[in-house]
Amino acid sequence: MTILDGVEVNLTRDAISLDETYTAHNYSPLPVVAASAEGVWITDVEGRRYLDCLAAYSAVNFGHRHPEITAAAHAQLDTVTLVSRAFHSDRLGPFCAALARMCGKEMVLPMNTGAEAVESGIKVARKWGTDVKGVPANEANIVVARNNFHGRTTTIVSFSDDEAARGGFGPFTPGFRAVPFGDADAVADAIDEHTVAVLLEPIQGEAGIIVPPDDFLPRVRTLCTEHRVLMIADEIQSGLARTGRTFACDHWGVVPDVYLLGKALGGGVVPVSAVVADRDILGVLHPGEHGSTFGGNPLAAAVGSAVVGILEGGEYQARSADLGAHLHARLTALSDRGVLAVRGKGLWAGVDIDPRLGTGKQVSLRLAERGVLVKDTHGHTLRFAPPLVITRDEIDWAMDQFIEVLATG
Repeated sequence: MTILDGVEVNLTRDAISLDETYTAHNYSPLPVVAASAEGVWITDVEGRRYLDCLAAYSAVNFGHRHPEITAAAHAQLDTVTLVSRAFHSDRLGPFCAALARMCGKEMVLPMNTGAEAVESGIKVARKWGTDVKGVPANEANIVVARNNFHGRTTTIVSFSDDEAARGGFGPFTPGFRAVPFGDADAVADAIDEHTVAVLLEPIQGEAGIIVPPDDFLPRVRTLCTEHRVLMIADEIQSGLARTGRTFACDHWGVVPDVYLLGKALGGGVVPVSAVVADRDILGVLHPGEHGSTFGGNPLAAAVGSAVVGILEGGEYQARSADLGAHLHARLTALSDRGVLAVRGKGLWAGVDIDPRLGTGKQVSLRLAERGVLVKDTHGHTLRFAPPLVITRDEIDWAMDQFIEVLATG
């Protein structure tokens, strides 16, 4: 409650009411109304501060309003922000060159959102299958994992297990074969002469930060090579230092044929995504076959270049590895307080809560009351994914709040 000119005003209630009246109800957010943010902290319209332990699903890996990233955005705002791909811009080439170099690839297809990157990756794989592998027209199939999350477009939900995202949205796009995540034998059984790609999250995010067996990704890499199939790694949530490496695939020494990137690539400022691969893959695209008015715009390219520059130093990968070990140790120590399981790598943890303490949403609400923002998934799982600029003391403070919530559940 806030007093304005002697009158009590509930800024949070009024803001939420306006949202719920005029905004489509495709989300069920926590009752927190952000007004400003810096680093790992969000301040709401009432002036209350919250430790952000979600980081916009990894989009804010480098913290809210990172000075180098915001400086790059401010500078670009003073020159040119959009010309569409009808013309060249002086920022696109340097961005794509830097990103390709960081990924160890030759070409970049710039897009905007993560779902666009996935859709683009699917199109590229099918075109590659037709033009290069020789799969007959309309016969290509792509192997995916069950419990995946790659977005919510019509094509993507066609191979999703999430009935909330699927119900009522058919008919669905054919051409996908789902197998259990982590089961390389099932992947092998699903591949045939018309398979053009295996599309996977190296670590499944929305499913609850599910880490595969150590032999899974290396075996998938071998299978893809042997059967002339593209290995596509959706690193939109897991990539760009979140897990303690530049890419989650790096933990297993695996290099996919195609990287799908997004979220953190935009530095928490603008949507930036990309498909990154070698020329023999992305070279199948020709003018008019795919496009995006905003994809690769000068503002996005300037921000993306700043992000790549930050990652090249390795500081954030090291921070995530070091502080992630501390976070996981603190969480694992709560096994006698209602934490049933802890999964993940780096500053990314999925935490299963004893159902007797409440649902994940209820625990998230109680944490928010104590100034810690997390997000639930799959009923009784919480996701901890703070910006990588978080400190050890801030992690400890968040864990202390979590202990109090568990004790009063």
